[in-house]
Amino acid sequence: MDTRILQTEYSDVMKKSYIDYAMSVIIARALPDVRDGLKPVQRRVLYDMHELGIKYDKPYRKSARIVGDTMGKYHPHGDSSIYDALVVLTQDFKKGIPLVDGHGNFGTMEGDGAAAMRYTEARLCKITQDGILADLDKDVVDFMPNFDETEKEPTVLPCKFPNLLVNGSEGIAVGMATNIPPHNLGEVIDACKAYLKNPDITTAGLMKYIKGPDFPTGGIVVNQSELASIYESGSGKIKIRGRVEVENVKGGKVNVVVKEIPYTMIGNNIGKFLSDVVSLIDQKKTADVLDISNQSNKDGIRIVFELRKDANPQNFINLLYKKTRLEDTFGFNMLAICDGRPETLSLKRVIEENVKFQFEVATRKYKKLLEKELEKKEIQEGLIRAVNIIDLIIEILRGSKDRAMAKACMTEGKTEGIRFKSKESKIMASMLDFTEKQANAILDMRLYKLIGLELEALFNENEETLLNISKYKDILENRDSMADVLISDMEALKREFNTKRKTDIEDAEEIVIEEKEPEVIDIMFLMDRFGYAKTIDVPTYERNKEAADGENRFVIPLKSDGKICIFTDTGLVHTIRAKDLPFGRFREKGTPIDNVSNYNSEKERFLYISSQEDLKFSRLVFVTALSMMKIVDGSEFDVSKKTVAATKLSDGDTLVSVTKLSDRKNIVLRTKDGMFLRFSLDEVPEKKKAAVGVRGMKLVKNDLIDEVYFAEGSGDSVIELNGKPFDLFAKVRAGHRDTKGTKIRS
Repeated sequence: MDTRILQTEYSDVMKKSYIDYAMSVIIARALPDVRDGLKPVQRRVLYDMHELGIKYDKPYRKSARIVGDTMGKYHPHGDSSIYDALVVLTQDFKKGIPLVDGHGNFGTMEGDGAAAMRYTEARLCKITQDGILADLDKDVVDFMPNFDETEKEPTVLPCKFPNLLVNGSEGIAVGMATNIPPHNLGEVIDACKAYLKNPDITTAGLMKYIKGPDFPTGGIVVNQSELASIYESGSGKIKIRGRVEVENVKGGKVNVVVKEIPYTMIGNNIGKFLSDVVSLIDQKKTADVLDISNQSNKDGIRIVFELRKDANPQNFINLLYKKTRLEDTFGFNMLAICDGRPETLSLKRVIEENVKFQFEVATRKYKKLLEKELEKKEIQEGLIRAVNIIDLIIEILRGSKDRAMAKACMTEGKTEGIRFKSKESKIMASMLDFTEKQANAILDMRLYKLIGLELEALFNENEETLLNISKYKDILENRDSMADVLISDMEALKREFNTKRKTDIEDAEEIVIEEKEPEVIDIMFLMDRFGYAKTIDVPTYERNKEAADGENRFVIPLKSDGKICIFTDTGLVHTIRAKDLPFGRFREKGTPIDNVSNYNSEKERFLYISSQEDLKFSRLVFVTALSMMKIVDGSEFDVSKKTVAATKLSDGDTLVSVTKLSDRKNIVLRTKDGMFLRFSLDEVPEKKKAAVGVRGMKLVKNDLIDEVYFAEGSGDSVIELNGKPFDLFAKVRAGHRDTKGTKIRS
C-alpha cells in the first residue's frame, strides 16, 4: 500500500481547525438568520412539528416526541439544547409572540425551570402556521440534506414578517454575541409597509412606526433620545426600568408595589433583586421598609414593600432604581446572519433584508401558482373544446380499440383502426390536435360533467383561472402589485395577532438620591472562639452581658462607623469596617472573620484586636520571636486600606506579642529554653511601624522568645510555671535590655 506522510505547520492546522469550529458555531448554531429570525435549532423544531402535523387545531403531542424526532432527523446534538429551544419558543415572558403553544409547566418568569420533556406537551401556534410555515409546499425556499442525507430540511422558513425584530434573539458565538429585544408586531408590520411604499425611507422614518423595544415584561425605556443612534448603528445600551405604583393601605401606611420588571430581571435576578433590597436595609441605606412580600403568580409580577407611616415612597422608589436592578441596561446588539455571514445590522437593514426575502418567497410562490393555473387553463380549454364536439369525441371513443388509440387520435389526428359512422367524422377527427394533458383530461371526464350546471361551472372556473393568470402575471411583473400582496398578507397577520404595546418609551431624568448618613451609635463587636463575628447594639449587650462575655473570645466596644483592627503573628494588621459585619440579634451566629477581611485563619494567628478609635489614643508594645522590640503610637494604624504591615520583620521572624502599653512599667521576656529577662519599658524606644525595632534580649543559638509578661509589683505578676505559682517581680531580678537574662528552672 502506498503511504504518504504530509508535513504541515502545527499552527496552520490549529488555525484552520479553530476557524472551522468558530464558523460552525456562528453560522449553524448560535446566531439567527435575518430572514426568518430563527436559529437552526429553532427552525428545525418548528419544521419537525410541521412535518409531524402538530398544528394549532390538533391535539398536543409530548415534548419528548418532538425533541426525539428533531434530534433523530435534523439536529444531531444533545436533547437538552433542543428542549431548551422548544421551551423558550413557548414562553410569553421571553418572546413577543410565542411560536409554540405549550401545555404543562414550561417555567416561570421568576426563574423556575420547565418540567421534564416527558411531562410537557406542545403544538404549533396559529401565527407560526400562518406566518412562518405557510407555503412550504409551494417550493418557496431551498431545501438541503440533513446531517446523514436521509431527509431534507429547509435552509430558511418562509416568514411573512420580520420575526427577528418581533421576537428578538440572544446567543453567544465565538468572538461575537447577539442580543436583540422583542418589538411590537403591529409596529413592525407598519414599518414594513412604510418601507414597501418608500424604499428610500430612513431609519428615523421607520422609527415613527417602531417606537422602540416592546418587552413582554413591560417596563419603561427611559433613554428615548438615544434610540435613534442605537437603531442606526445596530448596537448600544437601552436603559429600562420596572413599573412601580404606590398604594395607600389602612393605618396611614403606604405600599410600594413593583408590577412590571425590566426584561433583564427575568429568572433568578428577581431573587437577586429582593436580596439586594434586604442588603440595603441591613446596610442602613433605608429604614422605611417594614415588610417585603413577593405576591407574583402566573398572572404577573407583584412585589410589595410595606413602608412606615412617615416614609417618603418616592425616595424609596428612587433608591430601588439607583441601587438595584429595577433600573437596568439592555446591551442591544443586532447581529444576525445576512447573506451567509454575521453582520451587525441597522433597523432599516433588518427590514430591508426581510422584505427582500419576502419578495423572493412571493416570486417563487406566484411562479408556482401561475404554473398550476396555466396547467388548469390548458385542461379547461381542452374540456370546453371537447364539450363543443362531444358527439365526435364519443364516436372516437366508441370506435377505438383501446385508450392509446383514442388518445393518439385526439392528439395527433390518427384515425387508423377507428370505426367512424361517416367520412365527415373521420375527416374532423384527423384534424384534432389536443395536448396530451387535455386528452388525458377528456378521457378521464365522467358523463355527469355534461350536465348543464356542470358545464356552467366549467365555464365559470375557466373565467376564474384566466383572472388568476392575469393576476399572478401582474404580481410577478410589477413590483407595486407584489408589494400590495405582501402588505395584504402582513395586515391580515396584524389584524389577527397584534397585541397592545406593553413597554412605554420616554426620556426620564437621571435618578438622584440623597443618601442619609446612618446615625452613629455605640455598638459591641463580638467574636467567638471559632472566628465568627457580629455586632450588636449596647442595650442588647447589657441585657446579655454575662452570656456575651462568657461565649465570646473578644468583646470590644466601638462606633457603628468605626473599624476593628486585627494584629497577627505575620506582622500584618487587618481592618474591618463595622458596617461590613452583620448587625442585629444576639443569638445570630455571625460571619467568619475571613469573609469580611484579608485575614487567613489557616496561615495567621490573632495577637491583638482593638477598635481603630481606641488605637488613636494608645501606644503598642511589639515583641518578635527574635527578640526585636519597639513601641508604636497607635495613631499610625489609622489607615483606610484593609491590610497594612504592622511592623517590619526580619527573615524567619514572627510577631509574638502586641500589647497596649497603658501604665505598664516593666516587661518580662521568656524564651523557649527557660531564660527570663525583666527590665524597664523606658529602655524600649518609640519607633514608626515600618521600623524593625531594637533587640530586647540576647538569645543563644536556636532560642526564641516564647512569652511576654508585664510585672508591676510583687503579688501582681504571678504566673504558673511548671504547675506552680511563680512571681515574676519577686523572683526575676531587674536587668537591662539587650542582656542574656536568668535561667529559671522551677
